[in-house]
Amino acid sequence: MAVGRVAGEAVPARSRPSAAGRTGRWPGRAARRPGRRPGGRGPFAALVALLLSGGLVGLLLLNTALNQGSFQLSRLQQTTTRLTDEQQGLQQQIADWSAPDALSARARQLGMVPGGVPAFLRDDGSVQGSPQPLSPQPSAPGGNG
Repeated sequence: MAVGRVAGEAVPARSRPSAAGRTGRWPGRAARRPGRRPGGRGPFAALVALLLSGGLVGLLLLNTALNQGSFQLSRLQQTTTRLTDEQQGLQQQIADWSAPDALSARARQLGMVPGGVPAFLRDDGSVQGSPQPLSPQPSAPGGNG
């Protein structure tokens, strides 16, 4: 036993239990390593794995949705291209039919004849110009006449 001094008196030092007999800070509990909680790393590792799995599934669903939208966009672009080509073809057909030579040929096929010198009626009933009756035109080959 060691002897120490407190205020001039000799007081025996407290004895410490040996390392082999130590049971921890609280009697009745098993000795634990410092810094470790009950349950260990299992629940934390499971939580991290669950979060990572959920994130991967979310990314997979997002990627699938974006790819589906990409396919739909591609299909709509193809449809737009086809309809634009059709529109240009129809506009070209209208331009061809609207040309003066095409109009006169179609008019002859329908039995129309070119007009002569025009004459106009005024508000008071008088005629301006010299109207003349049209003479029948010979029908064009393949016409209705």
